[in-house]
Amino acid sequence: MSPRIMNDERTRGILFYGTDLDPLDLPLPRLKHHEWALIHEESPLNNYVLAHDAVMRLFNHTSTFRRESHYPLSTQAIEEEDYLIRRQPVSIAKKNEARKSGGLASVVYVQSHCDVPSDRDTYVEELMKYIDIDSFGTCLHNKDLPEHLHEPAENFLHEDFLEILSNYKFNLAFENAYCNDYMTEKIMRPLHVGVVPVYKGSPVVQDWMPNNHSVILVDNFGSPKELADYIKYLDENDTEYETFLEFKKKGIENKFLFDHLHNREWSEGTKDYFRGFECYLCKQLNDRVEAEKAHEQDPSLPLLPPQMANNSHLGCPVPERMDIGSGISKTWPSIDWTALYWSGVDSARAVQRMMEAGESDSQKFTKYRKEEINRHLKG
Repeated sequence: MSPRIMNDERTRGILFYGTDLDPLDLPLPRLKHHEWALIHEESPLNNYVLAHDAVMRLFNHTSTFRRESHYPLSTQAIEEEDYLIRRQPVSIAKKNEARKSGGLASVVYVQSHCDVPSDRDTYVEELMKYIDIDSFGTCLHNKDLPEHLHEPAENFLHEDFLEILSNYKFNLAFENAYCNDYMTEKIMRPLHVGVVPVYKGSPVVQDWMPNNHSVILVDNFGSPKELADYIKYLDENDTEYETFLEFKKKGIENKFLFDHLHNREWSEGTKDYFRGFECYLCKQLNDRVEAEKAHEQDPSLPLLPPQMANNSHLGCPVPERMDIGSGISKTWPSIDWTALYWSGVDSARAVQRMMEAGESDSQKFTKYRKEEINRHLKG
């Protein structure tokens, strides 16, 4: 952004997209009337500097997957209000037939992003020792999709892809990071097509489910073998299995989720959340300008207090090796996510110190980061 625009008194709000935020490219100096806004619907793995309070407190307005953000995107993977219930599941008879004569396993896994902070493939690989799993993606691949669907990430909304998934009984849904309220299409898609998700991800995912019995939570089992035994039990007991799909007929019974979907200002089909947050931000900035004008006319009228984000608007736990019940994973993905997380601390504190010093040149971040690393090593 040009210095002329940045120094214009009419410039009030600056919107950052989280993945692209680079400390070396911050719009400095930050003037006292500038309000910073952050939108980041993605996982923290995209930019670990945002996982730390020192940077998050620089933002006045946030829109993230966390419900604590000012414009929450927790239900970003639920496209429409009726998305979870409008498509009825394939009959249990057809699913059983697909198991017997179609050569399908009871469980499907579709994942092509393999080296992630959650270390999910370690668990899935162990689970495969105890139960058959059809894995269509690049990760732990053992079954091919039709040629026109070879890139599942690009075709996950294709009707042919949804039809294939709908014939399975269970879908492994493991997020790439385990953060409160971070839920993606990995869990919402199987709910949509009528397949029971076997889920590991957000610790509070049950808050967002259609009822209290629609998902199998991996963390409720002591080991992959225990989980496999339970899946096998449901696979052999149709009546018990179908209790997980009752929400398809009864509708959303979770009042918290129902109210959230009904009241949110955006949906994929009408008003997307990027534009929604921009509108929200414009209103917030305009309200502040109007309050300032009114205060100039009548000093007894209060100014609006500043908003400030904090770590709860995006923060996530430190990435750890997967606990597979029989011990911690001895291997780690090719990327050391723990090291990246703690490197983000040094970067975040460097940004904080740079801002406190009133720097006007963001390129000085490199100097501040080196100082922070040295401070870290000495401490």
